[in-house]
Amino acid sequence: MRIVLDRAKCTGIGICEALAPTVFEVDDNGELVVLSTEVPEEAQNEVTEAVEGCPTMALRLQS
Repeated sequence: MRIVLDRAKCTGIGICEALAPTVFEVDDNGELVVLSTEVPEEAQNEVTEAVEGCPTMALRLQS
């Protein structure tokens, strides 16, 4: 699975970072950084939860 980020929708709230901190990080400018576009096997559940929990629907998973 691959993470796709729509930067136009992302507001940098950081819910994804809280749910999957090994994959997402909000930088000092409030912009989301995807640390790994390929979802690590050990983080699949957290990433799925982060994608589903994104209030702006800026994240999606692609196979």
